Amino acid sequence: MVTNGLGGYAAGTLAGPNTRRYHGLLVAALAPPVERTVLVGAAVAWAEYGGARYPLFAFEYADGTIDQQGFVHCEAFALEGALPVWHYALADALLEKRVWMPYGANTTYMRYRLVRASAPLALAITPLVTYRDFHTLATRDSYEFQAQTHAQGTTLRAFAGARPLHIVASGGSFTPQNDWFEHFFHRIEHERGFDDTTSDLFAPGTFHATLQPGETWTLVCSAEDQPDLDAERALATAQARQHRLLRQAQAEASAPVVQQLVLAADQFIVHRSEPDAPEPSAPPAQPTGKTVIAGYHWFNDWGRDTMIALPGLTLDTGRPTEAAGILRTFARYVADGLLPNNFPDSAGVIPGYNTVDATLWYVEAIRAYAQASGDAALVDELLPTVRAIAERHIAGTRYHIHADPDDGLLYAGEPGVQLTWMDAKIGEWVVTPRIGKPVEINALWYNLLRTLASWLAARGDAAAARYTALAEQAQTSFMRRFVCATQPHLADVVDTPSGDDWTLRPNQIFAVSLHHPIIAGDTARRVVDSTARALLTSYGLRSLDPADPAYCGTYIGTPRQRDSVYHQGPVWSWPIGAFAEAHFRVYGDAAAALAFLRPFEHHLRDACLGSISEIFEGDPPHLPRGAVAQAWGVAEVLRVWRLLAGEIR
Repeated sequence: MVTNGLGGYAAGTLAGPNTRRYHGLLVAALAPPVERTVLVGAAVAWAEYGGARYPLFAFEYADGTIDQQGFVHCEAFALEGALPVWHYALADALLEKRVWMPYGANTTYMRYRLVRASAPLALAITPLVTYRDFHTLATRDSYEFQAQTHAQGTTLRAFAGARPLHIVASGGSFTPQNDWFEHFFHRIEHERGFDDTTSDLFAPGTFHATLQPGETWTLVCSAEDQPDLDAERALATAQARQHRLLRQAQAEASAPVVQQLVLAADQFIVHRSEPDAPEPSAPPAQPTGKTVIAGYHWFNDWGRDTMIALPGLTLDTGRPTEAAGILRTFARYVADGLLPNNFPDSAGVIPGYNTVDATLWYVEAIRAYAQASGDAALVDELLPTVRAIAERHIAGTRYHIHADPDDGLLYAGEPGVQLTWMDAKIGEWVVTPRIGKPVEINALWYNLLRTLASWLAARGDAAAARYTALAEQAQTSFMRRFVCATQPHLADVVDTPSGDDWTLRPNQIFAVSLHHPIIAGDTARRVVDSTARALLTSYGLRSLDPADPAYCGTYIGTPRQRDSVYHQGPVWSWPIGAFAEAHFRVYGDAAAALAFLRPFEHHLRDACLGSISEIFEGDPPHLPRGAVAQAWGVAEVLRVWRLLAGEIR
């Protein structure tokens, strides 16, 4: 996968067949970072050399046919930074293919270079186009493609009002045609219980070029009005940008895994375009400037994911200015003391606020930013917002979120609403409702109170004493309610409608890992040890104890089947950072803690090459599942790796 800083991307498989509806050579974000639209699905590519014809592609169709097997000619594949490179061995010729996108443009370049040969090599490339939302497949009946052929290629419109698609080449010739390739099969969609075959692609024509040894030829696919046709300059710019990102992160001498994660982190920081002007009485629907894509391929920007991922994505990559911009932007969308949970797929729609933890993580992100940057001015600027957040939580806000005056603990939840990160919902069924006082929510609440008190104290504000007292009350109550001498772990939720819930889940680790831990000493050690024994795997923490009757160690099937077990056993990558940090805090051994992260060095060569998957199956061998690249997984592994390696303090 390569990305463009807008939410758009190009993604596919090393072998060639598109296995997901989200795959395509050009998936453009037409209203960044949303309205992601597949414009170029694939390409038919042939090479003629020495009297033989070689396929450089492979398709899989609904009847089980695998058309051509170009992958058999692939001698090598590598990521150069985050940019993929294939090498095809064709007799004594070696042909290189690169795919990349320029930063800030909905454009994809596909460049071929004849590395070696004893004779010229002829290329014939047929782009296959469509115009569909990336969540859905579509047939030829959906379009009436109109093509305008010109000297360098063609410009296409799928229907009246569609964004024009420009497909041009750096040389050679173009032969128009009007053909369809029908009934592609997407095997991962079949596995996930979605539509997998109603997919047709239009062939507007074929580009022809002849390469001499050492020569290059590039196909450019773009939704921009004036795409840059200088492919060599575009490639040099993309490569230089990668080097600049590593320098900015002070990672030029870091381990390869750290460098790869720095580049992976960049893929999630994207631009959000100015939305249409809302009605005067309505709040602005979406933030502008920079935001964070929660995961590829299908996630947009989520408040919770953004704030958890922000330190790793920005502070540990030398991008504090972008962190500050995101923190300022999200402050504008605080409503009733809450941060939005997610922003919709389209402009002009009010975001959802069904989250209790996004706002708490927001304050922690501000604290991390201030510590890393030394920028006290941003704290001064956002302090009124943070105080208002605290007061709304104390007094009470939406979804029964309030600090219980009797014990100072934070209560949240009502029937039919999912408020914590364990947020799977099927129709009206909230799979893990966690109504009451969840363990990580109260660890975060304590952290917020301590953080706010320290900021106010540093500014000589007498209100600091009040928040300190509230924090001490919450901590005393936490020790009384969540800790039990006969249990090796903390309660997951207390004061639920059915009583206290002592289910063993990874949420307890945040009571140890946060900047202001709510527990310490032997209690903290017991939490780390119980988490390790039951939940720890090579790629994160299981979402439920395997000994629990509700545990499910697989993650496959229809959307309902998968959502019903989303937090009932699958391994989540992002809490591994908190676990490693908590282990270091308890045992003081950085090398031992870092060892828990080292398997991700191998995972970077699995699933989405160069990135970290959202989840893994709970049972060995822990197959990667869910979103193929997840912001908070990348961010947390990067953040804690650099911390434990002594690169970031």
